[in-house]
Amino acid sequence: MVTRTTAAPSPSPRPRPTPALPAQGSPSAPPLRPGARKAATMVQKNVRRAATGMLGLSGERMSKVDTAWLRMDSPHNLMMINGVWTLSPGIGWQALCERVQQRLLQYPRFHQRVVEDAAGATWVEDRHFDITAHVVREKLPHKRGHSMQRALQERVGELSMQPLDPRRALWQMHLIEDFVGDDGQPGSALIVRIHHCIADGIALISVTMSLVDGGAEPPKRQRKASREAASAEDWIADALIRPLTGLTVKALDLAGHGAAKSLQMLGDPEKAMHHGVAGTMDMARAAYQLVSDAAALALMPDDSPTRLKGQPGRAKRVAWCPPIALDDVKAIGKALNCSINDVLLSCVAGALGGYLRSQGDDTVGQEIRAMIPVNLRPMEESWKLGNHFGLVPLVLPIGVANPVERVYEIRKRMNALKGSTQPVLAFAMLAVAGLMIKPAQDALLNLFGRKTTAVMTNVPGPKEPLTLCGSRVTQCMFWVPQSGDIGLGVSILSYGGGVQFGVITDTTLCPEPQQIIDAFAPEFDQLSLLALMLPWGD
Repeated sequence: MVTRTTAAPSPSPRPRPTPALPAQGSPSAPPLRPGARKAATMVQKNVRRAATGMLGLSGERMSKVDTAWLRMDSPHNLMMINGVWTLSPGIGWQALCERVQQRLLQYPRFHQRVVEDAAGATWVEDRHFDITAHVVREKLPHKRGHSMQRALQERVGELSMQPLDPRRALWQMHLIEDFVGDDGQPGSALIVRIHHCIADGIALISVTMSLVDGGAEPPKRQRKASREAASAEDWIADALIRPLTGLTVKALDLAGHGAAKSLQMLGDPEKAMHHGVAGTMDMARAAYQLVSDAAALALMPDDSPTRLKGQPGRAKRVAWCPPIALDDVKAIGKALNCSINDVLLSCVAGALGGYLRSQGDDTVGQEIRAMIPVNLRPMEESWKLGNHFGLVPLVLPIGVANPVERVYEIRKRMNALKGSTQPVLAFAMLAVAGLMIKPAQDALLNLFGRKTTAVMTNVPGPKEPLTLCGSRVTQCMFWVPQSGDIGLGVSILSYGGGVQFGVITDTTLCPEPQQIIDAFAPEFDQLSLLALMLPWGD
């Protein structure tokens, strides 16, 4: 997935005996001249750079978490975020290229390629960057009896398993200029593929907002000269301590007040100790929470052995449904005293359980685990790209057929996750994985794959409809990658007053994801009908 560089050893003259020099600081040690001091400093710098793979490269070192995502590609799953926009009326290829050059290329990551070495990877400038290699125009193949919507879904599935060119920046757009969706409106469709090492989903929302009409350009920042790879102490501060403190704690979507307080204390133990016995007790509780959550991650039981779990193949298929009105979801949540997330996740569990039952499976008492990303950075810093999120495991009660009973079970399990430090621990695990060679990294990350059936994301998109090159974005959908042997991905995206569901599946485990998608609306309608029968008060 990346370009490897090796430097051939250059011949060197035979070393000659060098007289021993007195140690600096001793009475007989002559002071170093400015030129000698500069040379000695340069030697030390080159030694450090050579030890970390930076010698001979001019670029920015990739973070350890991003490196873990870079190396996570496998024959069954490529670590790409895939997205689709449909636009009306259609847009032209030339106009899209101009917009990309004006806006997207303001982010350095989109005109940099990746060079991997033994110690990690480096972002370097792509001196041969060619916009035509990244913005591609194509036509959908026509199949008798298939709509263009079905052809678009099949094409997205194909592209999700086609690796990006490692000699170039790791992203690509495919523009279908003439597209007619199931709504019958002529327009265009845009397929976007971005490697996960560039950014996570929250960061890519920021990128999207700079690309559309009226979008703001990314904040300007000073270009730094080739910086040296951080020391082990710097990395620990960046990857482990900082997520536990400051604004990042406030960005923990699932963290309650207790967790935030505990994490702040761990980041500043001296301040906590000034509070006497109470501070000591709080520190002990925080430490106990961390130990408990670490044990919970390590000792997670295996999922129920459903047909959705197993050894995936090498082909994928995607599907998505028309949006559901966000106001209707809010109304149901209010009626049932649940959050919007509780309602949506209950519909997901119901659709998955209904699909399994339609295939003849008995789901009584069955549960499947989904890994849910949790944002670990302030939203105002998302334009910096990179990956700054943790993972929290949520067990979906697919065996509960009653919609009301299921939504309250989801609410109970979501509340149990509040205050958990598992997202931060998962982030630390990814950072540690980025330090390892690939076989060791795979062994570590297989912990999630063996005990997980799905990856599920819920991203808040723009509240108002967007336009791109003068055309309205009528629908947008995305799918995050699945790692290891996970063969199911579920995406929830709110956009323009609606909520959209999308599914990506491995065709060996689930040949027709549309059957899962078709169950979302009926599950929501059942919950809506039952909610309307409840007393609403004033």
